[in-house]
Amino acid sequence: MLVKWIRCTVVDRRGFERGQRKWAGLLGEPGFRGQGGGWSRRRPEVAHVFGFWESRAFYDSFMARAHDRLAAAQSGTYKDIEVKLFDHRFDVKTGFEPRFTDADVVRVAHCRVHEERVDHFALMQEKVWNPAMAGSPGMLRGVFAEAPGHEFLVLSMWQSAAEHGKYRADRVERLSLRAQTETDVAALTGDVVQLDVDWTV
Repeated sequence: MLVKWIRCTVVDRRGFERGQRKWAGLLGEPGFRGQGGGWSRRRPEVAHVFGFWESRAFYDSFMARAHDRLAAAQSGTYKDIEVKLFDHRFDVKTGFEPRFTDADVVRVAHCRVHEERVDHFALMQEKVWNPAMAGSPGMLRGVFAEAPGHEFLVLSMWQSAAEHGKYRADRVERLSLRAQTETDVAALTGDVVQLDVDWTV
């Protein structure tokens, strides 16, 4: 499965939201699995969108055909767009499905990992972080994905911002020490995204 992450700074919020609803046109595209997104809880002008495709081939075919027509509706409503593609490596919890309707927030963590620490980082995600998240109340599901250049994306979906906040307060520092995250990771950026139900496809 291919995971697409889009982050942009929005200059016309109402126009952007109107355009975002036009992405309902993705339904019926071969290989399309689902899309959702919303606004950063820390920086209200930043929007995040997460899209899921069965494979790179299906995604490339869509980009060559229908993408520009759908994207035209949002032209001029944002700046500083960043688009990244990742390959699914494993689920956080089990049975990941790209559904957004039962979640309130998505936590996104984007990690650049030192080349010689990639295997250790992935192992710690599997053995330390995944069980901790899977056992946390309110954590629904998530995905761990990789891009060339030792980049990783960890997405986790939560029933509420409060549940995610409790997990952060209780566990993150301790888990980080156990997983030797500071030794593995060269750079880490993250955000908590308040999902907007109207953006779900």
